[in-house]
Amino acid sequence: MVILSTLILLILSSPVLEPTFNEAVLNDESKYYEVIDIPTPEGVLLEVGGLVAGPGEGVVYVSTRRGDIWKIENTYSETPKYTLFSDGLQEPLGLQWHNDWLYTVQRGELSRLRDEDGDGRADVLQTVCDDWSLSGNYHEYAFGPRIDKEGNFWITLNKPFGAEPFGRQHWRGWAIKVEDPDQDGFGRMIPAAGGLRSPAGVEVAPWGDVFYTDNQGEWCGTNKLCHIEEGDYFGHVWGVESAKLPISRMKHPGETPDGKTYVEVREQIPFLKLPAVWFPYDKMGKSAAGMVWDTTEGGFGPFANQLLVTDQHHASVMRVDLEKVNGVWQGAAMRFRENLDCGALRTCWGDNDVLLVGQTNRGWGSRGKKSEGLAYLRWTGETPPEIRTCRVISDGYRLSFTVPMDRSTLENPANYDVDNYTYKLHSPYGSPEVDHQEVRVASAVASEDGFSVELKLEGPGAMRIGYVTEFIVPNLRTAEGQPLLHPEVYATLNERP
Repeated sequence: MVILSTLILLILSSPVLEPTFNEAVLNDESKYYEVIDIPTPEGVLLEVGGLVAGPGEGVVYVSTRRGDIWKIENTYSETPKYTLFSDGLQEPLGLQWHNDWLYTVQRGELSRLRDEDGDGRADVLQTVCDDWSLSGNYHEYAFGPRIDKEGNFWITLNKPFGAEPFGRQHWRGWAIKVEDPDQDGFGRMIPAAGGLRSPAGVEVAPWGDVFYTDNQGEWCGTNKLCHIEEGDYFGHVWGVESAKLPISRMKHPGETPDGKTYVEVREQIPFLKLPAVWFPYDKMGKSAAGMVWDTTEGGFGPFANQLLVTDQHHASVMRVDLEKVNGVWQGAAMRFRENLDCGALRTCWGDNDVLLVGQTNRGWGSRGKKSEGLAYLRWTGETPPEIRTCRVISDGYRLSFTVPMDRSTLENPANYDVDNYTYKLHSPYGSPEVDHQEVRVASAVASEDGFSVELKLEGPGAMRIGYVTEFIVPNLRTAEGQPLLHPEVYATLNERP
């Protein structure tokens, strides 16, 4: 029956599997970051919804979309050991250890589990908070939890699509936080921010700020990375009526204009939060999901302190360079590692600075040759030729690189293909890139060591707030004559220094 079920799943899934990306680029990527699959025993369907390492060397816990939690030991060996830690949960889409409890978020509650008798299986399951409701719609996913510096658990709640058998419920399309549980194990829900759509990832930065990813659709122009603070509104109108309830930390935004750009809408609704980073659709994935900061201090390569973001549809990991200007977060998005075997939903750090990636595509579709699985990325020790950072300066941008570059190619303005555009906030599904305006590189001044270049931008599209500046630079060369591995970067501008 296991073999038959697997065959049926593969047949049903096959139409949504897509061919791989540029093979030459993928072959080059593997020189720098290997992808190693973790074997799964026959009969274990590892549709990863949550992922956390430890405690203990070689130990990983995985929650699945079908309601299981697996403990994996000897994870990085050829014969990892799988133990069913818990089952019967309702689509747990995240895991987090805290005070010797394993926390997970199910569709309708924040839960915690513990193995008290030491037999390897959870024998205690407690409800920490179930203060949000469900309409019975299939799309009411809940993502998280992630713990902030004050001990609050952050959770993001999807809005429903289609029929709601039990009627419309409050707090759909919201970011909520649950206070650190009291001595009885209960935590109070605080509805912190609204206007989310399909917020598949939430993470707390090493310094304490909270970020989430959202997915393109109605009232969400393209995929995005957003900084969350209490009271923020992110533009989706679905759940705004919940803001009228007394426990809401967000004011009701009133009517949200349909069809203006985000910057124009913010003039009417000042607490509309612009994304820290836009991910241009298809150029930078189609389904932004889980994320993790590179805290390996060089153990994973030259991108320390940057953010790595999975994309479920493109079966890839993207890279984000964030900066804070005038108290506001903004940043640049770059491709990092493509060609995983399946949609990348969750990620976390494993032993010896490897990046674990949990994969699934059932019902969602993705590139790749599998329908689910678990893998890890390992840096080979060789430095990839990449744009490392893209930071705003007063009249343009400074690009830095992972290796020394040929200064003559850096200083030729013709080597920079630049575009500038933004997105509409409107009710149709997604937004095209709108309001393209000419941008040109007026001057390019390279550093003496070839590790950076300052670009002065001119033209009607230069340095517009709330817009993406796109750089395509295939003609840049390293000092050794190599092209860049990924010759594009997409910078979102919210503030100028």
